[in-house]
Amino acid sequence: MSGHAASLLTIFGATGDLAQRMLLPSLYGLEADRLLPPRLRILGSARSAMDADAFRALVAQCIEQRVPTAERNEATLRALLERIDYRAAAVDDPAALAAIAEVVRANTEGDSVYHLSTAPRFYAPLCHHLGALGVAGRGTRVLLEKPIGHDLASAIAINDGVAEVFDERRVFRVDHYLGKEGVQNLLALRFGNALFEPLWNARHIEQVQITVAETVGVEGRGDYYDHSGAMRDMLQNHLLQLLCLTAMEPPSQFDPSAVRNEKLKVLRSLRAIGRAEVASESVAGQYGAGAIDGAAVPAYREELGRGSDTETFVALRAHIDNWRWSGVPFYLRTGKRLPRRCTEIYLQFRAVPHSIFAHTGAQVQPNALVITLQPEERIALNLMTKTPGLDRQGLRLSQVALDLDLQERFAAHRRRLAYERLYLDAIEDNGTLFVRRDETEAAWQWVDAILDGWRHNGQAPRSYPAGTWGPTSAVALTERHGHSWRE
Repeated sequence: MSGHAASLLTIFGATGDLAQRMLLPSLYGLEADRLLPPRLRILGSARSAMDADAFRALVAQCIEQRVPTAERNEATLRALLERIDYRAAAVDDPAALAAIAEVVRANTEGDSVYHLSTAPRFYAPLCHHLGALGVAGRGTRVLLEKPIGHDLASAIAINDGVAEVFDERRVFRVDHYLGKEGVQNLLALRFGNALFEPLWNARHIEQVQITVAETVGVEGRGDYYDHSGAMRDMLQNHLLQLLCLTAMEPPSQFDPSAVRNEKLKVLRSLRAIGRAEVASESVAGQYGAGAIDGAAVPAYREELGRGSDTETFVALRAHIDNWRWSGVPFYLRTGKRLPRRCTEIYLQFRAVPHSIFAHTGAQVQPNALVITLQPEERIALNLMTKTPGLDRQGLRLSQVALDLDLQERFAAHRRRLAYERLYLDAIEDNGTLFVRRDETEAAWQWVDAILDGWRHNGQAPRSYPAGTWGPTSAVALTERHGHSWRE
């Protein structure tokens, strides 16, 4: 971390869906808390033909629609709009890009950040243009949105193209999950408490489950999603990042290199799932018609408007072949049109070695730690306790949760969008919560082997009704090893 705050943030794709839902409201939140550097200017750019006043009107509209009424005020909005300028440009329009370069030079008094909120195929060309125009030298850095490619080869090609202009230390690959408060709290839970770290290993943990479940369908993203699928859209990035944070060794310190080095070790320790293993270690599914919260919803193919073999659900049984986790299965699951929206990490501890209550008929269930990241953030430790009563018919036990509701505990603190943290870190040149090139490529290498196995074996997605937890084969994935999905 250099400590050099940026004086200019340029957003390519500033009128897109991500910008309107997340980026612009996040900048408003930072402005409201006076966290943006006083000199910071914000330059929006997109293909949309509009002037600066029209773009500011769009920003104001986004804030009105996306920011709760209680958190809005005219003074903050006015202060944000005063920072903002706009220039229309396309990647294949050299004159427009040259005009942007002039604005960049005129408004840069320190470091400069480029956020490429565009299709990944534009990352390398945009970087090359910025380099050729002389506005990508020292003191500049670039944010890249996922996905970085659609396989290992395309990821390498994109990374190589970007690296011709920006050295790796100046490339900030975004996985917005890493900006979520709950994800960062996972690090605090693990490494800020003496209670858990001695138990965080194969001697004490029986299994780990990581679930990212959505109730929504493709929501107008059909063309993108049909070329991506759940494996590329969610598992290759979000779930593997959660796996890394759950499984990694304690870093020497909380800094970008140390944290990312430990995540990389986890990815390189993942046991390959190839052609011989995919049938037993993975399940792909696609939702059919069903119901969500009592409302009928169409099948994926109906939403898409055509036939498709793209998976909307993935479940995997993964192993990390290292000293800490040898023999512990990591069950990963993600899908659309599932019964409830949740992002959750479930660690089940091993059973007590001997139950002194067996003769009473009392059932001792394994302890478990449940870390919920969304929709609400909470941590629950499931313990066994005596059920109240005189026990005339034998001792009874119940499993109860020591439950920490982080929303309730920190109710006075505003819930921040993930991009507030990510933008602030990028502006301040802190790469801890961003993904390094070797992480991205290691993740793709592991995922590519699974996708290759599916293609080679003709393993098509199995249908599941919307509103259920995926195909029945996903249940079998855990049960044949003596485990069950937490639902």
